Amino acid sequence: MAAQKDPALREQHAQATPATPPRVDNRSLENLEDILALYRTEGRLPSSRAKSARERTLSSWLGRKRQESETGRLSAVVRDRLREIPGWDAPRKQKEKRAALWNQRLSELVKYRAEGNDWPLHKKAATEQERLLGVWIHSQRITHRKGTLTPARQARLNTELPGWRQGRPRRGGRPSARQLEK
Repeated sequence: MAAQKDPALREQHAQATPATPPRVDNRSLENLEDILALYRTEGRLPSSRAKSARERTLSSWLGRKRQESETGRLSAVVRDRLREIPGWDAPRKQKEKRAALWNQRLSELVKYRAEGNDWPLHKKAATEQERLLGVWIHSQRITHRKGTLTPARQARLNTELPGWRQGRPRRGGRPSARQLEK
């Protein structure tokens, strides 16, 4: 009756009601115990590059728990147990290193092109620098074609390196699919 008279009352009531805590199933508890055991015995967290499929699964599960922790959706039971591992929720350093290297290669290629150089070759390069930059831009093109290049990176490449997707014009030989489309 009161909600009909004051429509905002339902929203206020919903906001005042505590959120239901996330449910922790047996699989999560098992993963949690395995991660704690790994940390106690080896002093490390599970790796996504491990040979063991179980360890890769644990690494993936822990990654999801990091995301849940960041958004405030992590179960209190899991959060309290993971506190046994210092820095379990810290961003992974490897991800930061890869991002820094990507930014460095972009800067190097921008400078390389600004010096009047053509697009670097990834095969038959004249210098080691050209080869490194050629391999890097080649991998960006492949990632773009696969549809896995992040929109932010694609935007930076488009802005800072116009024409990055086409690269050098073909000389002789068979025309590429892109040339046939034109």
